[in-house]
Amino acid sequence: MDEFDDEGDDVLASLLYTEVSSNPCEYSSNDDYSKSKEDNLPVYAEVVIPSSFPFPFEPYDIQKNFMAELYQCLEQGKVGIFESPTGTGKSLSLICGALKWLKDMQEKQKKELEALTTEQGDKENVFTNKDKNAEVDWIAEFVKRKEKEEQMKKVISEHELLKKQESKVKERRSSYHGKVKKRKKMEEDFDELIKGAAKEIQEAFNSEIDKVNSDVCDGNNQDNQDEDLIVQDYNSDDEKHDDKSDDEEEECHITKIYYCSRTHSQISQFVREVVKSPYGDNTQVISLGSRQNLCINENVKKLKSISLMNDACLDMQKSKSEKREELGEAKTKRRRKHPCKCPYYRQEAISELKEELLLEVRDMEQIVAKGKEMKACPFYGTRHGIPLAEIVALPYNLLLHKASREACGIKLEGNIVLIDEAHNLLETINNIHSVEVTGSQLLRAHSQLTQYEDRYRSRLKAKNLMYIQQILFVLSCLLRSLGGKAGVPGEKQFTGRAETKMCTANNFLFQAKLDNFNLFKILQYCKKSMISRKLNGFAEKYPNAEIAPKEDKKVTGNAGVLNFLRELTKPEDSQGRSPNVTPEVKSVENVVLRSPLMHIEGFLQALTNADSDGRIVVTKQTMLSQSSMKYLLLNPAVHFSDVLKEARSVIVAGGTMQPISEFKDQLFHSAGVQPARLLEYSCGHVIPEDHLLALSLGSGPSGYALDFTYQSRESRKLLDELGMLIQNVCQVVPGGVICFFPSYDYLKLVYTQWEESGFTQRIARKKRVFQEPRKSGQVDKVLAEFSTCIKNSSSGAASGTTGATKSLTGALLFCVVGGKMSEGINFSDELGRCVIMVGLPYPNINSPELKEKMDYLNANFKAGEDGRQPGQIHYENLCMKAVNQSIGRAIRHKGDYSSILLLDKRYSRKNVTGKLPSWIGKNLKSMDKFGLAMSSLSKFFASKKVAMG
Repeated sequence: MDEFDDEGDDVLASLLYTEVSSNPCEYSSNDDYSKSKEDNLPVYAEVVIPSSFPFPFEPYDIQKNFMAELYQCLEQGKVGIFESPTGTGKSLSLICGALKWLKDMQEKQKKELEALTTEQGDKENVFTNKDKNAEVDWIAEFVKRKEKEEQMKKVISEHELLKKQESKVKERRSSYHGKVKKRKKMEEDFDELIKGAAKEIQEAFNSEIDKVNSDVCDGNNQDNQDEDLIVQDYNSDDEKHDDKSDDEEEECHITKIYYCSRTHSQISQFVREVVKSPYGDNTQVISLGSRQNLCINENVKKLKSISLMNDACLDMQKSKSEKREELGEAKTKRRRKHPCKCPYYRQEAISELKEELLLEVRDMEQIVAKGKEMKACPFYGTRHGIPLAEIVALPYNLLLHKASREACGIKLEGNIVLIDEAHNLLETINNIHSVEVTGSQLLRAHSQLTQYEDRYRSRLKAKNLMYIQQILFVLSCLLRSLGGKAGVPGEKQFTGRAETKMCTANNFLFQAKLDNFNLFKILQYCKKSMISRKLNGFAEKYPNAEIAPKEDKKVTGNAGVLNFLRELTKPEDSQGRSPNVTPEVKSVENVVLRSPLMHIEGFLQALTNADSDGRIVVTKQTMLSQSSMKYLLLNPAVHFSDVLKEARSVIVAGGTMQPISEFKDQLFHSAGVQPARLLEYSCGHVIPEDHLLALSLGSGPSGYALDFTYQSRESRKLLDELGMLIQNVCQVVPGGVICFFPSYDYLKLVYTQWEESGFTQRIARKKRVFQEPRKSGQVDKVLAEFSTCIKNSSSGAASGTTGATKSLTGALLFCVVGGKMSEGINFSDELGRCVIMVGLPYPNINSPELKEKMDYLNANFKAGEDGRQPGQIHYENLCMKAVNQSIGRAIRHKGDYSSILLLDKRYSRKNVTGKLPSWIGKNLKSMDKFGLAMSSLSKFFASKKVAMG
């Protein structure tokens, strides 16, 4: 996670945002559209769709339609919802369609410049030669002229920047390969010279190299003086601070595309697709990532947490002279050691790296390699390249979190935002802006800050002492709201019986006796004084000076952004259900926080949001250290509205975007986007219709009803019926079979019963059985063994395999909805000839957070056309989004084929089938009798065996 500070202006904006604005999003001034004063809606010029799009091969018809719709959406400045199944070339369609528009727009800007320059002279003559007798509204005329002048200045500035960049890129590209060859030859000549030199010269050279390397800070410098830990003088609450250094110039940004995806690996995959496209040689692409991915300083990389990496990096950016200036001449008479400056943080080298990155499209690994080669920081090199980049690829959190966005220098005004893999966008926004604080964190922060104040009281100004006392008071109030008190170790504090209660932010502040406190000023002080960073350094230097609870070696409550970056796997909730289908934020791993004050600041920041946009969940456990309080965001639109207002056009795309109504209602309409600005596009799959067999089954082989509701899914008869059904399917389906269960606990229950009743052994005669592991580190091993088994079984006869292995027809893999294999894993061709979904994975209806979310939707949104409440619709949507992601693991390309079996009688309902992807839903057949389903399954694979030779 990149460093960022909570801006006071952001806090103020959040407080003033008492309700979602009904006004439509505003646009930056452009010639291709203007605004109507009557309804404030954009009035578009007619869009001319290109007859063809550059593509690396002949595109499918659905790809042509996709690019045409995308081009129209970008040209008109609309908000688009694009659905294209995985395997249909969605990434290439996004790249080629968007870059075609961008290149056309750049050409249009050049023509606009010429037209505006000519038009300015004509307008001067027209304005000065008007009939003096006519009534002229000179004020309106003057305003129009000023607007036109400002517009022309903007176009000229951007055009000149683009022209300068193009000439610079051409010049560097022409000389790039020559310089590389010349440098390589010089290095070879130098090596030869050193080899032939005298022994004394070689030793002197090696000695000089060792001396240079010794200047690199080893990260273990324990001689930091306490002056580094003292907060700077805080003179005035109203004083304006300039966060930018004097030598930092504001660079003009060209129009660009911001591409967002969930993980760094998906971003790298997108960049590789750009390289394959026709635009790979003439497009400037920059990939942004966290320090964990881009830092090349080994001493920083070895730190365990992102926050520590951020602090170490920022501290190493300051030179010794800068340290002395901060401390004052009186305090620097004695010679002291200070943290070494990072050898890779050199402005000249970073600038050169930026230019190199803009010359050639590189993924994240190649960027890191280039940074090591040039001894320049890739983290800052990529950020310096943002203004001149045409495509900026970045993870979700950098775009969706305003403070992170501003810290990176991301400017959305007039630019394009493409959000890929956006099926969980609502949940992602909620997770990023939801914050949980535990009792152990509050105790630790209070203890550390108390010791800090006691140690440095005589050296702190009165204003600093006042604010530190206020922070301590706030921490004490938060502890009391959990039933504890400060100054007592957590293992000695008991809160009584466990309970959970929920309230609004205003009620929580009133109950905690913080309603009269100005949290804005406290947060501003924390930001400007960097007290959390000072406290982190204090805790590092004096680890034994605090009254820390024993069990607080590791904590599980993470800030939303920190939790998002660590969300590599998703554990289950207490009911054994997948959190991927609930709105709850789950911590994936225990994170060491030396000082949790910065994390607590995030919680205080959340308390300044509008009262109606979130809730506070107070969970009391028997022990105080295990109790927690959490800010739960209920209105994701409030944090997405800035993106919609600033960007020219926003595109959300994914393989399965159903149900789309949730995006429109909870995100776009709530953020003020009017229906006229929305554009929807959904296409089918590239495969022929006979390559997919989708069946829903209401009963098993013996006719027993398949009812996997929470009340009846543990029935022994039902589990035996499921075992016979799976056994029959494995007899017919070749290759791999993927079977999804609602939770790990239910999978364990089914597997244990099948072991006792012998179903597992009988299935293993045809398919080797694998289970999805709970630990992420074991996933690759299981997938490798699963793949190897299928390959060996398909070639067993040819290789002469004998015995039990020869009789295998493939493998069966048990997976969990919302687990490690339900998203991002491709089971193409023989790996996934059949995908089975057991039941409907509804989330835990007893979750207090889910109940609150449903109540919020019921109170703020209209009922559906069928009369159902918005909360109930949301509950069903969570389930169906998880189903769609799971069954989409198969059929990954045009020549692939597979079958999908939905096992539950509820799959025959219209409200369920209507939320399946269109390419699956329209082909879904409901089977009342199992025999008919098996007959269809046998004929399907028999026909494919004949067709494939």
